[in-house]
Amino acid sequence: MAEPDPSDNPFANIPFLGDIAKAMASQGSMHWEIARQLAILGANEIGADQNVNPASRIAIENLVPIALMHVREVSGVDLAQPDLEAVTPAMWAHRTLETYKPLFEELAASLAGGISDRAEDSDPMAAMIAGLSRMLAPSMLGMAVGSMVGQMSQRAFGQYDLPLPRADSKMMVVPATIDIFADEWSIKHDDARMWTLLHEFSTHAFFSVPHTREAVWSAVHNHVKGFRFDPGSAMSKITDLEIDPNSMDPMSSMQMLFSDPELMLGTTTSDEQQANRPYLDALIALVVGFTDHVVDTCAARVLGPSSPIAEALRRRRLESSQVDTYVEHLLGLRLQRAHVERGHNFVSGVIERAGQNALGQLFTGSGNLPTPAEIDAPGLWLARLEIEN
Repeated sequence: MAEPDPSDNPFANIPFLGDIAKAMASQGSMHWEIARQLAILGANEIGADQNVNPASRIAIENLVPIALMHVREVSGVDLAQPDLEAVTPAMWAHRTLETYKPLFEELAASLAGGISDRAEDSDPMAAMIAGLSRMLAPSMLGMAVGSMVGQMSQRAFGQYDLPLPRADSKMMVVPATIDIFADEWSIKHDDARMWTLLHEFSTHAFFSVPHTREAVWSAVHNHVKGFRFDPGSAMSKITDLEIDPNSMDPMSSMQMLFSDPELMLGTTTSDEQQANRPYLDALIALVVGFTDHVVDTCAARVLGPSSPIAEALRRRRLESSQVDTYVEHLLGLRLQRAHVERGHNFVSGVIERAGQNALGQLFTGSGNLPTPAEIDAPGLWLARLEIEN
C-alpha cells in the first residue's frame, strides 16, 4: 500500500492530533478491525450460546434431505447436495464480513475516489473538509459496515437473510436464532428449522444458476461503485437534525447522528445509482418473489397450510429497524412491503397465465430475466418469450 500523502493530513503540524491523524490515515481504505469488533459486539448482544447446541445441529441435519427434495421439485432446479454448517451468530457475522469483503472494498474505493476529487477544489474550506473526510473515512466506513453486519447477525437464520449470492463453499444456518424465534412465537422448533432450510435452499437454487447470480451481483456492484462523496449534504443533514437540548442521554443523541449512513459517510445518491435503481429493484423483487413462492409451496406440503409460521415470519419481515436503512443505502436493497409484493405479483401472474413450469424459463438464459417493466406486467414477459398463456 502506498504511503499516505502528508498534505492529506489537516493536522500535520499540530502535536498529538497530527500523530493521531497519521495513524488513522495508515488504516487503508477501510478499518476492518473496527468493522470486525462492531460486528461481533452486535452478534453477542442477543445472548446466544457461544457454541452451537449439538442437539439443534443434529435436528437440522436430519431435516435436510426432506427440505432439499421438496425445493428441487417445486423450483425445477436440480440443486446439488449443499455442504451445510451450523454456526453461532458471531461466526455468521465473521463469515459475512469476509464473504462480502470485495463488495465493501469496492465501496471504500468509490468513496476514496470521490474524496480525492473534492481535494482538488480551489476552495480552501472544501479542501480542508476533504482532508478530514479522507482521514476519517476508513473508520467511519468500518463503523457503518460493522454496525450493519452486527445488527443483521442478531436476526439471521441463515446465509440468505439478504437476497444476495455468496461465494462460500459452505451454507450457514444459525440454530440459536432459529430456536429463539420459535420460542418467542410459540412455534415448534422443528417447524422453524424446516422453514429455514426451505428458505435457504430455495434462495440457493435461484443463485445456483450462473446468469441469475451474475445479474444480481452486477446490479449490486453497480450501486456500490456509484457512491459519491458530498460534504455539503452531510453538513446539511447535521444542521437539520432535531436533537433535544434537554436530553440527559448523550448516547441517544449520538445514535441519531450515526443512524443515517448518508450522514455518517458524507454520501448522497448519485446519478449513476439512480439510473441503476430500476434494474436492481426489479431483480431483488424477482429473487424474493420466486423464493417466497417456492418456500410457501413447500411449507404447505411439509408443515401444512395452517402452520402459524407464515404469519409470524410475515410480521417479522415488516418490522423496520436501523439495519434496513444501512442495507438499503450501502447495498441498494429495498425490501419494504411494496417491493416484496411486486415480486409476488410477478410470480403469481406468470403462474396464473401459463402455469408453474413457465417460471423455469427464468433459468434457461440471461436474456430471459424480466425487465423492470415486465416485473410489473408479467404478460409482457410471457409474450416476449413466446410462452403460451
